[in-house]
Amino acid sequence: MTEEGETVSTQPTLAELLESHRDERHVVVLHDYPDPDAIASAYTQQLISAQFGIETTILHTGRISHRQNVALVKILGIELNLYTEDTDLSAYDGSIFVDHQGGTVPQVVEALKAAGVPVLMVVDHHEPQNLLVPEFNDIRQAGATATIYSGYLQDGILEMDSARREHVLAATALMHGILSDTGGFIRAGGEDFRAAAFLARLRDAEILEQIMTQARSKHAMDIIQRALGNRVTQENYSIAGIGYVRAEDRDAIPQAADFLLTEENVHTAIVYGILKDERQEERVVGSLRTAKFTLNPDEFIKEVLGRSVEGQYFGGGRDSAGGFSIPVGFLSGDYGPDLQETKWKIYDAQIKHRLFAKIGVEPAKVEL
Repeated sequence: MTEEGETVSTQPTLAELLESHRDERHVVVLHDYPDPDAIASAYTQQLISAQFGIETTILHTGRISHRQNVALVKILGIELNLYTEDTDLSAYDGSIFVDHQGGTVPQVVEALKAAGVPVLMVVDHHEPQNLLVPEFNDIRQAGATATIYSGYLQDGILEMDSARREHVLAATALMHGILSDTGGFIRAGGEDFRAAAFLARLRDAEILEQIMTQARSKHAMDIIQRALGNRVTQENYSIAGIGYVRAEDRDAIPQAADFLLTEENVHTAIVYGILKDERQEERVVGSLRTAKFTLNPDEFIKEVLGRSVEGQYFGGGRDSAGGFSIPVGFLSGDYGPDLQETKWKIYDAQIKHRLFAKIGVEPAKVEL
Protein backbone atom coordinates (compact mmCIF):
# COMPACT_ATOMS: atom_id res chain seq x y z
CA MET A 1 0.00 0.00 0.00
CA THR A 2 1.17 3.57 -0.66
CA GLU A 3 0.97 6.37 1.92
CA GLU A 4 -2.30 7.46 0.28
CA GLY A 5 -3.71 3.97 0.76
CA GLU A 6 -3.61 3.01 -2.93
CA THR A 7 -2.75 -0.55 -3.95
CA VAL A 8 0.55 -0.93 -5.80
CA SER A 9 0.41 -3.33 -8.75
CA THR A 10 2.72 -6.31 -8.53
CA GLN A 11 2.24 -7.14 -12.20
CA PRO A 12 5.51 -7.49 -14.13
CA THR A 13 6.31 -5.21 -17.03
CA LEU A 14 5.99 -6.69 -20.50
CA ALA A 15 9.77 -7.02 -20.78
CA GLU A 16 10.01 -8.69 -17.36
CA LEU A 17 7.25 -11.14 -18.28
CA LEU A 18 8.81 -12.14 -21.58
CA GLU A 19 12.28 -12.38 -20.03
CA SER A 20 10.92 -14.79 -17.42
CA HIS A 21 9.60 -16.96 -20.26
CA ARG A 22 12.65 -16.71 -22.50
CA ASP A 23 13.13 -19.44 -25.15
CA GLU A 24 9.61 -20.84 -24.69
CA ARG A 25 6.90 -21.56 -27.27
CA HIS A 26 3.78 -19.41 -27.09
CA VAL A 27 0.49 -19.40 -28.95
CA VAL A 28 -1.05 -16.01 -29.81
CA VAL A 29 -4.83 -16.43 -29.88
CA LEU A 30 -6.94 -14.15 -32.07
CA HIS A 31 -10.70 -13.71 -31.87
CA ASP A 32 -13.04 -15.67 -34.10
CA TYR A 33 -12.84 -13.48 -37.23
CA PRO A 34 -9.60 -11.47 -36.99
CA ASP A 35 -9.67 -7.84 -38.14
CA PRO A 36 -6.73 -5.52 -39.05
CA ASP A 37 -6.27 -4.46 -35.42
CA ALA A 38 -5.94 -8.06 -34.21
CA ILE A 39 -3.72 -9.16 -37.10
CA ALA A 40 -1.36 -6.18 -36.74
CA SER A 41 -1.13 -6.62 -32.98
CA ALA A 42 -0.39 -10.34 -33.29
CA TYR A 43 2.33 -9.70 -35.86
CA THR A 44 3.93 -7.10 -33.58
CA GLN A 45 3.73 -9.47 -30.61
CA GLN A 46 5.53 -12.05 -32.72
CA LEU A 47 8.36 -9.61 -33.41
CA ILE A 48 8.60 -8.55 -29.76
CA SER A 49 8.58 -12.15 -28.51
CA ALA A 50 11.39 -13.07 -30.91
CA GLN A 51 13.62 -10.57 -29.04
CA PHE A 52 13.40 -12.94 -26.08
CA GLY A 53 14.01 -16.11 -28.05
CA ILE A 54 10.30 -16.97 -27.89
CA GLU A 55 8.77 -18.87 -30.79
CA THR A 56 5.14 -17.90 -31.44
CA THR A 57 2.28 -19.41 -33.41
CA ILE A 58 -0.72 -17.25 -34.29
CA LEU A 59 -4.01 -19.10 -33.98
CA HIS A 60 -7.51 -18.12 -35.06
CA THR A 61 -10.95 -19.57 -35.61
CA GLY A 62 -13.31 -18.57 -38.41
CA ARG A 63 -12.16 -17.32 -41.77
CA ILE A 64 -10.13 -14.39 -43.04
CA SER A 65 -12.55 -13.12 -45.66
CA HIS A 66 -12.56 -9.32 -45.78
CA ARG A 67 -10.39 -8.33 -48.74
CA GLN A 68 -8.42 -5.79 -46.73
CA ASN A 69 -7.62 -8.48 -44.18
CA VAL A 70 -6.59 -10.95 -46.88
CA ALA A 71 -4.33 -8.29 -48.42
CA LEU A 72 -2.82 -7.45 -45.02
CA VAL A 73 -1.99 -11.09 -44.27
CA LYS A 74 -0.48 -11.58 -47.73
CA ILE A 75 1.66 -8.44 -47.60
CA LEU A 76 2.89 -9.16 -44.07
CA GLY A 77 3.75 -12.70 -45.10
CA ILE A 78 2.26 -13.76 -41.79
CA GLU A 79 1.13 -17.32 -41.12
CA LEU A 80 -2.25 -17.58 -39.42
CA ASN A 81 -3.10 -21.08 -38.22
CA LEU A 82 -6.72 -22.20 -38.17
CA TYR A 83 -7.74 -23.87 -34.93
CA THR A 84 -9.51 -27.24 -35.21
CA GLU A 85 -10.40 -29.92 -32.70
CA ASP A 86 -7.23 -31.75 -33.81
CA THR A 87 -4.92 -28.84 -33.00
CA ASP A 88 -2.31 -29.96 -30.47
CA LEU A 89 -1.88 -27.21 -27.88
CA SER A 90 0.21 -29.25 -25.45
CA ALA A 91 3.41 -28.18 -27.23
CA TYR A 92 3.03 -24.59 -25.99
CA ASP A 93 4.32 -23.12 -22.73
CA GLY A 94 1.90 -20.21 -22.61
CA SER A 95 -0.88 -18.35 -24.42
CA ILE A 96 -1.35 -14.69 -25.35
CA PHE A 97 -4.71 -13.11 -26.19
CA VAL A 98 -4.67 -9.92 -28.29
CA ASP A 99 -7.63 -7.66 -29.16
CA HIS A 100 -10.06 -9.83 -27.16
CA GLN A 101 -10.45 -11.60 -23.85
CA GLY A 102 -11.46 -15.08 -24.94
CA GLY A 103 -15.21 -14.57 -25.12
CA THR A 104 -15.60 -15.40 -28.82
CA VAL A 105 -13.33 -18.46 -28.74
CA PRO A 106 -14.49 -20.49 -25.73
CA GLN A 107 -13.45 -23.73 -27.42
CA VAL A 108 -9.84 -22.53 -27.61
CA VAL A 109 -9.91 -21.31 -24.00
CA GLU A 110 -11.17 -24.69 -22.81
CA ALA A 111 -8.68 -26.59 -24.96
CA LEU A 112 -5.80 -24.53 -23.52
CA LYS A 113 -7.00 -25.30 -20.00
CA ALA A 114 -7.25 -29.01 -20.81
CA ALA A 115 -3.72 -28.96 -22.21
CA GLY A 116 -2.39 -27.19 -19.10
CA VAL A 117 -1.29 -24.09 -21.06
CA PRO A 118 -1.35 -20.98 -18.80
CA VAL A 119 -2.58 -17.57 -19.95
CA LEU A 120 0.44 -15.26 -19.91
CA MET A 121 -0.92 -12.09 -21.52
CA VAL A 122 -4.16 -10.31 -22.39
CA VAL A 123 -3.86 -7.07 -24.37
CA ASP A 124 -7.14 -5.47 -25.41
CA HIS A 125 -8.95 -2.15 -25.79
CA HIS A 126 -12.49 -3.42 -25.16
CA GLU A 127 -14.34 -3.26 -21.85
CA PRO A 128 -13.00 -5.72 -19.22
CA GLN A 129 -14.81 -9.06 -19.25
CA ASN A 130 -12.90 -10.79 -16.43
CA LEU A 131 -12.84 -14.11 -18.28
CA LEU A 132 -9.09 -14.82 -18.02
CA VAL A 133 -6.48 -14.42 -15.29
CA PRO A 134 -3.16 -13.70 -17.02
CA GLU A 135 0.26 -12.89 -15.61
CA PHE A 136 0.30 -9.65 -17.63
CA ASN A 137 -2.97 -7.80 -18.16
CA ASP A 138 -3.20 -4.63 -20.27
CA ILE A 139 -6.84 -3.74 -20.91
CA ARG A 140 -7.35 -0.02 -21.35
CA GLN A 141 -9.48 2.56 -23.11
CA ALA A 142 -7.78 3.14 -26.45
CA GLY A 143 -9.02 3.41 -29.99
CA ALA A 144 -7.29 0.17 -30.97
CA THR A 145 -5.15 -2.60 -29.56
CA ALA A 146 -2.64 -1.48 -32.20
CA THR A 147 -2.37 1.77 -30.24
CA ILE A 148 -1.32 -0.18 -27.15
CA TYR A 149 1.30 -2.14 -29.11
CA SER A 150 2.59 1.09 -30.65
CA GLY A 151 3.13 2.29 -27.08
CA TYR A 152 5.25 -0.78 -26.33
CA LEU A 153 7.39 0.04 -29.35
CA GLN A 154 7.68 3.69 -28.31
CA ASP A 155 8.88 2.53 -24.90
CA GLY A 156 11.74 0.72 -26.65
CA ILE A 157 10.93 -2.94 -26.10
CA LEU A 158 11.87 -3.39 -29.76
CA GLU A 159 14.31 -0.96 -31.37
CA MET A 160 12.53 0.00 -34.59
CA ASP A 161 14.68 0.39 -37.67
CA SER A 162 13.29 1.78 -40.93
CA ALA A 163 15.91 -0.26 -42.81
CA ARG A 164 14.34 -3.52 -41.63
CA ARG A 165 11.38 -4.60 -43.74
CA GLU A 166 9.60 -6.43 -40.91
CA HIS A 167 9.67 -3.26 -38.80
CA VAL A 168 8.24 -1.19 -41.66
CA LEU A 169 5.53 -3.79 -42.19
CA ALA A 170 4.69 -3.83 -38.48
CA ALA A 171 4.38 -0.03 -38.40
CA THR A 172 2.23 -0.10 -41.55
CA ALA A 173 -0.03 -2.82 -40.16
CA LEU A 174 -0.40 -1.04 -36.80
CA MET A 175 -1.33 2.18 -38.60
CA HIS A 176 -3.96 0.25 -40.54
CA GLY A 177 -5.27 -1.23 -37.31
CA ILE A 178 -5.64 2.19 -35.72
CA LEU A 179 -7.26 3.65 -38.84
CA SER A 180 -9.79 0.83 -39.13
CA ASP A 181 -10.79 0.77 -35.46
CA THR A 182 -11.08 4.55 -35.09
CA GLY A 183 -12.98 5.14 -38.34
CA GLY A 184 -10.09 6.93 -39.98
CA PHE A 185 -9.23 8.79 -36.73
CA ILE A 186 -12.79 10.14 -36.38
CA ARG A 187 -13.11 8.34 -33.02
CA ALA A 188 -9.42 8.60 -32.12
CA GLY A 189 -8.15 9.94 -28.81
CA GLY A 190 -4.89 11.53 -27.85
CA GLU A 191 -3.14 8.18 -27.34
CA ASP A 192 -4.14 7.06 -30.84
CA PHE A 193 -2.81 10.24 -32.44
CA ARG A 194 0.48 9.94 -30.53
CA ALA A 195 0.80 6.35 -31.71
CA ALA A 196 0.10 7.37 -35.30
CA ALA A 197 2.72 10.13 -35.11
CA PHE A 198 5.29 7.58 -33.96
CA LEU A 199 4.33 5.09 -36.69
CA ALA A 200 4.26 7.73 -39.44
CA ARG A 201 8.04 7.84 -39.76
CA LEU A 202 8.22 4.08 -40.29
CA ARG A 203 5.09 3.10 -42.20
CA ASP A 204 5.07 2.51 -45.95
CA ALA A 205 2.36 4.78 -47.38
CA GLU A 206 2.13 2.90 -50.68
CA ILE A 207 1.58 -0.46 -48.97
CA LEU A 208 -0.98 1.12 -46.63
CA GLU A 209 -2.89 2.57 -49.57
CA GLN A 210 -2.75 -0.76 -51.38
CA ILE A 211 -4.29 -2.53 -48.39
CA MET A 212 -6.99 0.05 -47.70
CA THR A 213 -8.19 0.45 -51.27
CA GLN A 214 -9.21 -3.17 -51.76
CA ALA A 215 -12.66 -3.34 -53.37
CA ARG A 216 -15.63 -4.97 -51.63
CA SER A 217 -16.45 -8.44 -52.88
CA LYS A 218 -19.69 -9.19 -54.71
CA HIS A 219 -20.87 -11.29 -51.75
CA ALA A 220 -20.26 -8.38 -49.37
CA MET A 221 -22.27 -6.10 -51.64
CA ASP A 222 -25.08 -8.68 -51.75
CA ILE A 223 -25.21 -8.81 -47.94
CA ILE A 224 -25.28 -5.02 -47.73
CA GLN A 225 -28.16 -5.05 -50.21
CA ARG A 226 -29.94 -7.71 -48.13
CA ALA A 227 -29.50 -5.58 -45.00
CA LEU A 228 -30.94 -2.57 -46.80
CA GLY A 229 -33.97 -4.57 -47.92
CA ASN A 230 -34.62 -6.13 -44.50
CA ARG A 231 -33.92 -3.14 -42.27
CA VAL A 232 -36.51 -1.88 -39.81
CA THR A 233 -36.05 1.69 -38.60
CA GLN A 234 -37.40 2.69 -35.20
CA GLU A 235 -36.40 5.59 -32.95
CA ASN A 236 -33.30 6.30 -35.09
CA TYR A 237 -32.20 2.66 -34.85
CA SER A 238 -31.79 0.66 -38.07
CA ILE A 239 -32.10 -3.08 -37.37
CA ALA A 240 -31.58 -5.73 -40.06
CA GLY A 241 -31.74 -9.49 -39.80
CA ILE A 242 -30.16 -10.97 -42.91
CA GLY A 243 -30.83 -14.70 -42.49
CA TYR A 244 -28.16 -17.30 -43.15
CA VAL A 245 -24.64 -16.12 -43.97
CA ARG A 246 -21.73 -18.15 -45.33
CA ALA A 247 -18.74 -18.41 -42.99
CA GLU A 248 -16.53 -16.78 -45.61
CA ASP A 249 -18.86 -13.74 -45.66
CA ARG A 250 -18.73 -13.10 -41.88
CA ASP A 251 -16.77 -9.88 -42.36
CA ALA A 252 -19.60 -8.45 -44.49
CA ILE A 253 -21.85 -8.13 -41.41
CA PRO A 254 -19.95 -5.20 -39.83
CA GLN A 255 -19.57 -3.69 -43.31
CA ALA A 256 -23.36 -3.77 -43.66
CA ALA A 257 -23.79 -2.15 -40.23
CA ASP A 258 -21.33 0.58 -41.22
CA PHE A 259 -23.32 1.19 -44.39
CA LEU A 260 -26.72 1.36 -42.63
CA LEU A 261 -25.29 3.93 -40.24
CA THR A 262 -24.86 6.35 -43.15
CA GLU A 263 -28.62 6.62 -43.67
CA GLU A 264 -30.24 9.93 -42.75
CA ASN A 265 -31.75 10.10 -39.23
CA VAL A 266 -30.10 6.81 -38.13
CA HIS A 267 -27.74 7.00 -35.16
CA THR A 268 -27.37 3.25 -34.49
CA ALA A 269 -27.30 0.27 -36.87
CA ILE A 270 -27.48 -3.41 -35.89
CA VAL A 271 -27.06 -6.22 -38.43
CA TYR A 272 -27.14 -9.94 -37.63
CA GLY A 273 -27.53 -13.35 -39.23
CA ILE A 274 -26.96 -17.06 -38.61
CA LEU A 275 -23.49 -18.30 -39.47
CA LYS A 276 -22.40 -21.92 -39.85
CA ASP A 277 -18.73 -22.58 -39.10
CA GLU A 278 -16.30 -25.28 -40.20
CA ARG A 279 -17.59 -27.61 -37.48
CA GLN A 280 -21.16 -27.21 -38.80
CA GLU A 281 -22.11 -25.39 -35.61
CA GLU A 282 -24.42 -22.42 -36.02
CA ARG A 283 -24.25 -19.08 -34.25
CA VAL A 284 -26.25 -15.86 -34.44
CA VAL A 285 -23.56 -13.29 -35.22
CA GLY A 286 -24.15 -9.55 -35.23
CA SER A 287 -22.51 -6.14 -35.29
CA LEU A 288 -23.53 -2.79 -33.84
CA ARG A 289 -22.35 0.61 -35.00
CA THR A 290 -23.42 3.89 -33.45
CA ALA A 291 -22.86 7.62 -33.85
CA LYS A 292 -24.74 8.41 -30.63
CA PHE A 293 -22.26 9.60 -28.02
CA THR A 294 -24.47 8.66 -25.09
CA LEU A 295 -24.94 5.05 -26.21
CA ASN A 296 -22.41 2.63 -24.75
CA PRO A 297 -22.26 -0.39 -27.12
CA ASP A 298 -20.77 -2.64 -24.44
CA GLU A 299 -23.53 -1.95 -21.92
CA PHE A 300 -26.24 -1.97 -24.60
CA ILE A 301 -25.35 -5.41 -25.98
CA LYS A 302 -24.85 -6.96 -22.56
CA GLU A 303 -28.17 -5.63 -21.28
CA VAL A 304 -30.09 -6.73 -24.38
CA LEU A 305 -28.62 -10.20 -24.92
CA GLY A 306 -27.44 -11.16 -21.45
CA ARG A 307 -25.09 -14.05 -20.80
CA SER A 308 -24.80 -17.81 -21.13
CA VAL A 309 -25.46 -20.35 -18.36
CA GLU A 310 -21.68 -20.33 -17.78
CA GLY A 311 -21.89 -16.61 -17.03
CA GLN A 312 -20.22 -15.36 -20.22
CA TYR A 313 -21.79 -12.42 -22.00
CA PHE A 314 -22.86 -13.10 -25.59
CA GLY A 315 -21.28 -9.87 -26.74
CA GLY A 316 -19.74 -6.54 -25.85
CA GLY A 317 -18.07 -3.57 -27.40
CA ARG A 318 -16.15 -0.34 -27.18
CA ASP A 319 -16.76 3.26 -28.21
CA SER A 320 -19.14 3.37 -31.19
CA ALA A 321 -18.96 -0.36 -32.04
CA GLY A 322 -19.85 -3.76 -30.67
CA GLY A 323 -20.58 -7.32 -31.65
CA PHE A 324 -22.23 -10.48 -30.44
CA SER A 325 -22.18 -14.22 -31.04
CA ILE A 326 -24.91 -16.52 -29.69
CA PRO A 327 -24.59 -20.30 -30.09
CA VAL A 328 -27.62 -21.95 -31.68
CA GLY A 329 -26.59 -25.17 -29.93
CA PHE A 330 -29.03 -28.08 -30.04
CA LEU A 331 -30.98 -26.49 -32.90
CA SER A 332 -27.89 -26.36 -35.16
CA GLY A 333 -28.10 -28.34 -38.37
CA ASP A 334 -29.73 -28.31 -41.79
CA TYR A 335 -32.96 -30.30 -41.71
CA GLY A 336 -34.54 -28.87 -44.85
CA PRO A 337 -35.52 -25.38 -46.03
CA ASP A 338 -38.84 -25.22 -44.16
CA LEU A 339 -37.35 -25.96 -40.73
CA GLN A 340 -34.39 -23.71 -41.46
CA GLU A 341 -36.71 -20.82 -42.36
CA THR A 342 -38.76 -21.39 -39.19
CA LYS A 343 -35.59 -21.46 -37.09
CA TRP A 344 -34.44 -18.17 -38.57
CA LYS A 345 -37.81 -16.52 -37.94
CA ILE A 346 -37.70 -17.54 -34.28
CA TYR A 347 -34.20 -16.18 -33.70
CA ASP A 348 -34.91 -13.04 -35.72
CA ALA A 349 -38.08 -12.39 -33.72
CA GLN A 350 -36.37 -13.01 -30.37
CA ILE A 351 -33.51 -10.61 -31.10
CA LYS A 352 -35.85 -7.91 -32.45
CA HIS A 353 -38.11 -8.35 -29.42
CA ARG A 354 -35.20 -7.71 -27.05
CA LEU A 355 -33.87 -4.80 -29.09
CA PHE A 356 -37.27 -3.13 -29.38
CA ALA A 357 -37.92 -3.63 -25.66
CA LYS A 358 -34.60 -1.93 -24.91
CA ILE A 359 -35.42 1.13 -27.03
CA GLY A 360 -39.05 1.24 -25.89
CA VAL A 361 -40.86 0.08 -29.04
CA GLU A 362 -43.66 -2.49 -29.19
CA PRO A 363 -42.38 -5.47 -31.26
CA ALA A 364 -44.45 -6.80 -34.13
CA LYS A 365 -46.06 -10.25 -33.94
CA VAL A 366 -44.29 -13.03 -35.80
CA GLU A 367 -46.03 -15.55 -38.03
CA LEU A 368 -44.26 -18.91 -38.27
